[in-house]
Amino acid sequence: MAYYLGLDTSNYTTSVAVYDTGFNKILQVKKLLPVKSGQKGLRQSDAVFHHTVQLPEVLGQLDVSGIKFSGIGVSVRPRNVEYSYMPCFLCGQSAARMFGHVLRVPVYETSHQTGHILAALYSSGRLFWRNQNFLAFHVSGGTTDCVVCEPDTENMLQIRSVSSSLDLKAGQLIDRVGIMLGLHFPCGAELEQLAMQSTKTFVYKPVMKDLNCCMSGLENQCRKLYQENMPICDVAMFCLTAIAEILKAMTDLALAQEKSKSVLYAGGVMSNCYLQKKLSDCFASRSGVELAFAEPTFSCDNAAGTAIYAAIHDSDFAY
Repeated sequence: MAYYLGLDTSNYTTSVAVYDTGFNKILQVKKLLPVKSGQKGLRQSDAVFHHTVQLPEVLGQLDVSGIKFSGIGVSVRPRNVEYSYMPCFLCGQSAARMFGHVLRVPVYETSHQTGHILAALYSSGRLFWRNQNFLAFHVSGGTTDCVVCEPDTENMLQIRSVSSSLDLKAGQLIDRVGIMLGLHFPCGAELEQLAMQSTKTFVYKPVMKDLNCCMSGLENQCRKLYQENMPICDVAMFCLTAIAEILKAMTDLALAQEKSKSVLYAGGVMSNCYLQKKLSDCFASRSGVELAFAEPTFSCDNAAGTAIYAAIHDSDFAY
């Protein structure tokens, strides 16, 4: 039995987690960064300030009495690619290095994207996928990406891009439409609740360029519907229907190009139950295709994946 601490300081959430390898259980505490009403996000300088304030708060809510940690995992960049950098991740990185020095345990640094994927694999019961090739979608405020994940000795996962949104990301779209409809940032949960009040059915043809998608025109369409006094629940449903169709098209194209038929969906947007059902229904009859979704608490920004990353790197991991 061993315990690993995970830290993640994204542009949305301050998150800490403890992974108990003996029972394969994760305890986590997270707190959204405060965003004033009507605003669509935070400047990096403000995010760094709030993480500095919130990290001690969320750590204080974890009961770690009597726990002897074997290692620490932390996200230090958005992705494991050159020039991938956001100042907010420095907060978690500096805290992890201090804890590692005081506790005399190793610190394992990874990317926010890798943490998302590992947390999704864990919560969907498919951590064993890390030893095979699989497709993964990371759908959030900063990304709408489809990638191929392959086993990698150094970084655990070698992640290669397959397709992406060429303009707006799905989470950005949801937040912009949500703010327009009077919801609170981040708007994902409220927009889904609002859309579930709609009884309308919409048809949407995604705008694709090769394997990539475009969403900026979708924002304009939502604004036009709102200005034409369409009920806001219907505008919300149109927005989610369009995102579902875009993700279905991206999945179809990726499956046609890549050899793997295993598809994982992660990221804050994918905690949306409506999107999960639409995708599951679409691919349920596809022979050999297997979809996996993270549970909502492990789909949005979290530190669970960084704790898992540390555990796998530090030990003879059995899961």
